[in-house]
Amino acid sequence: MMTAKDGNEATPRATYLVLEDGSVYPGESFGADVSAHGEVVFNTGMTGYQEALTDPSYAGQIVVLTYPLVGNYGTNSRDVESRQIQVAGFVVREHCDSPSHALSDATLHQFLEERGTPGISGVDTRSITKKLRSHGVMMGMIIPADEVDEVGPETWRQASEETSTRIAEAALARLGNVAPYGDVDYVSRVTTDAPYTWEPGSDRAGRRPRIVVGDYGVKYNILRLLHQRGCEVVTVPCTASAGEVLALEPSGVLLSPGPGNPALLGYMVENVGQLIGRVPLMGICLGHQIVARALGASTFKLKFGHRGANHSVQDVSTGRVYITAQNHGYAVELETLPEELEVTHLNLNDGTVEGLCHRTLPVMTIQYHSEASPGPRDNEYLFDRFLDLVAGPSTSR
Repeated sequence: MMTAKDGNEATPRATYLVLEDGSVYPGESFGADVSAHGEVVFNTGMTGYQEALTDPSYAGQIVVLTYPLVGNYGTNSRDVESRQIQVAGFVVREHCDSPSHALSDATLHQFLEERGTPGISGVDTRSITKKLRSHGVMMGMIIPADEVDEVGPETWRQASEETSTRIAEAALARLGNVAPYGDVDYVSRVTTDAPYTWEPGSDRAGRRPRIVVGDYGVKYNILRLLHQRGCEVVTVPCTASAGEVLALEPSGVLLSPGPGNPALLGYMVENVGQLIGRVPLMGICLGHQIVARALGASTFKLKFGHRGANHSVQDVSTGRVYITAQNHGYAVELETLPEELEVTHLNLNDGTVEGLCHRTLPVMTIQYHSEASPGPRDNEYLFDRFLDLVAGPSTSR
């Protein structure tokens, strides 16, 4: 197991990332010294690792960061986007255990260890990313050497070829008993258990627009930004029926981002279908996909997804290009869109649908994350556009 170092960090032990195709990447442990499995994906952001770790859209996934140095500004109590770490595991090229930042109150290692999440460093993240880009995302496992060998090597450099082979075989055997990522309803695992109000008790209560947020894996910054715009924000579980949502008398409903395969979420599609036309709607990421499916469109799995803070998206009506934060592995199939839906935004890298609006009803959706955290704040204006939709056709922008 890991041993103490300077009272805070720990001596790293030999740990491996094994992909379902048999690829083996040896490295050193940090965070919790435990094994974990999940769909292996990569993120191209240069900063924002704490927000990424706590983003519910990463539930069930092992995240590989392409930026080489991670942890240099530590972690703090402010930059969290949900109640817990959501990633299954974390993979980096180089882990910094001596952060320097005025807000830092813990290292990345401590943040992961206290929450039971494993990390692996010292691996060739460029090689992993190239493999995922060519092969597509796949299942994988982080596994400490001493889980397989009773006396594991101190570092992976001391491991014999025989040890590495045994570890790979053990990981693949375990992965053979794990459900594929696309077959699991992760939304039900990350949603809130009960409705709650974000920062209740304002003097303006009762005179503000009430926005009900369907929690499919909501990030706190969505709630913050709505509250900052004078809204009363009530969050409800993903299982809330249309009747339960409408009983709250919402001025508008926002459907949040979230993890997993939208094709598994028929109960959410049915509920959203009953809301369309009865209340103004905004869907973000998974919420966008659910709205599209509720109106008859199909979704499909992307080869390696869009994850990072530097994805270019074009507003079709103006031609303007925005740099966006994204985190999704599925997309709406353009050819299946019904006539009543109009494409408002397109991804400039692969041409996939990034935004929709209904031609006659108050419905708007985006595939990317207008709330950022992490990423550019260029797209926060979309919350204002939604609130204009809530206010009605007399509001112009």
